[in-house]
Amino acid sequence: MMDSRWAYFIHLMAWAGPFILLQAVVLRVYFRERAGAIFRAALVPAFVVGLYLSIADHLAIAEGIWGFGEGKHLGIYLGAVPLEELLFFVLTSVMVALGLTLFLALLSRREARVP
Repeated sequence: MMDSRWAYFIHLMAWAGPFILLQAVVLRVYFRERAGAIFRAALVPAFVVGLYLSIADHLAIAEGIWGFGEGKHLGIYLGAVPLEELLFFVLTSVMVALGLTLFLALLSRREARVP
């Protein structure tokens, strides 16, 4: 399976999925009814950054600066960017945005409890 066109997608989901799930659980445990609003707030900058990086990647691929091994991705492209590469940028940005959001929110909760 890892030598197939699903290889990049499988590795991506195995790498990002558990961490994003962990972040979502922490979000839900600590922020209960506010979890959805916090999650949505973190997604907006994540998608903006993911889109920006995908555009930069498209330009680099189009200029021949780098490419991707044939048969290692699904073959679905947005411009010159394979779908998995776009997902990589978006998922990485989601992890960073959620991580920063959780860190700042938990820090503010902690500071609010300090006498």
